[in-house]
Amino acid sequence: MNHQVLFHLAFPVTDIDRTKAFYVGGLGCELGRESPSALILNLCGHQIVAHVTREALTPQQGIYPRHFGLIFTAESDWEMLLERAQQKQLNFYQEARRRFPGLPTEHRTFFLEDPFGNLLEFKYYCDAEAIFGRSECDRVGDAV
Repeated sequence: MNHQVLFHLAFPVTDIDRTKAFYVGGLGCELGRESPSALILNLCGHQIVAHVTREALTPQQGIYPRHFGLIFTAESDWEMLLERAQQKQLNFYQEARRRFPGLPTEHRTFFLEDPFGNLLEFKYYCDAEAIFGRSECDRVGDAV
């Protein structure tokens, strides 16, 4: 492809005001269009859309199978978001840590939980090749 491609993700929420408080006021997303039933947000240049549901949102037990987030290519940007999340007192589902230390797939990660039980992961890989490569390393994620 010769043109920039943007990622789009839709996810469930139950309250637009609480969504704005977390994603705009907390994470720093840019607010896009909104209606009483949906909210478009700019998450570092990618479109995420919160859709209000009347269905019960059942929190999952652990980080798998569903979460979404960002992979930072600069460690300083990852650290800035971590500091912002701490300052804004966002709900950490998992505190910042190093995953797979000493391996080619070593990365820094933390998980946030929005007010609706959606989990967000933010990563920085020490070796950028590990984002998609390093197929010799067969470990993906934590043991379940």
